[in-house]
Amino acid sequence: MPVTAIYASRILTPQEELLDAVILVEGGRITAIGHRDQVKIPEGAVDYVASGMTVVPGFVDVHIHGAGGHDVMEATPAALDCITSTVARHGTTSILATTVTAPVDETCKSLEGIAQYIRSHEHQENTGLAAEILGIHLEGPFISKTRRGVHPSDSITRPSLEILDKFRAASDGLIRILTVAPEVSGALDLIRAAVTNGIVAAIGHTDADYEQARAAIQAGARHAVHFYNAMRPFSHRDPGVIGAVLTEPDVTAEIIADGIHVAGPAIQVLLGTKGFDTVLLASDGTAATGMPDGNFRLGNFEVTVKDGVCRNSEGKLAGSTLTLDRALRYIVALGVPLIDALRMATILPARRLGLAGKKGIIAIGADSDLVVLTPDLRVAGVMTRGVGLA
Repeated sequence: MPVTAIYASRILTPQEELLDAVILVEGGRITAIGHRDQVKIPEGAVDYVASGMTVVPGFVDVHIHGAGGHDVMEATPAALDCITSTVARHGTTSILATTVTAPVDETCKSLEGIAQYIRSHEHQENTGLAAEILGIHLEGPFISKTRRGVHPSDSITRPSLEILDKFRAASDGLIRILTVAPEVSGALDLIRAAVTNGIVAAIGHTDADYEQARAAIQAGARHAVHFYNAMRPFSHRDPGVIGAVLTEPDVTAEIIADGIHVAGPAIQVLLGTKGFDTVLLASDGTAATGMPDGNFRLGNFEVTVKDGVCRNSEGKLAGSTLTLDRALRYIVALGVPLIDALRMATILPARRLGLAGKKGIIAIGADSDLVVLTPDLRVAGVMTRGVGLA
């Protein structure tokens, strides 16, 4: 594969801004980056000129259920191919395939399919524009029935080390995030077990009060799932889980920045309290992402999309049709500097997964997952592990 030289008016790594710069890509990795006068271009390199554009790292989505008409729990190669290629067109180059609460055996079957897909791609050369599935985000079944959102009540179960072991075996050890409601009996032991096995324990779909949330954090929970949504509301006398996360700098919070799930001022409160280094953009995207309005599957139940908003039969919000390029534009429109907003979609989620040097960054040795943005932050080109842009 020849070297690709990508010339850009501006590069946001996003640790720094480089002007009139070039990136060299070879074999799916970044081999050089710098001002175009400082980087030696090898003979035979293929040039890609992004004049007037900004090149940024590919987006990393730690919470996505589907796209392109397919749900990750279908767990077939065709479904996962469709999901990964759909989101890649919107600049998302890495994802965690996110499950939804279902019977244990059904979940295990899905985990096996997703794991087989991931393992089969580990030693394959990337041949098409597609996001890489980095692992699995297990959202449910260890959640609160009170704050279940649209998760099926009859499949919610109490935290169980035995069931977690089944899930870990079925997933071939590829679970990266586990969502837990801290107030449910057995949750703290489950959190400790998850952390011991290298899984990020996340607080979500929870009615926990402040003390229960603090206990989960002390047990090792370090992430909050779709912050504000499916959580006990904040009150000045009952700060609850929201108060616990807002005041704990070691806990990251993912936010669905679509203007539907969370009001803009609430996002500004979150960013003003926690700063720009602990908030991640996540889509919570469903099979409806990238599709026209209609009926779609979320796990094993149906959702309806009207005017781009997903709801279940009861009218509850059921995931989203958001893509991270839209989330980025929304956050910037709230007044967040682009380089800070960009970090929320790239290096910070990669760091949460322990992949900060490999994903979500433009640096020598990192995977060549790149996005070309127009001045109004539209996606003009994408590269996934060395493929694309042309």
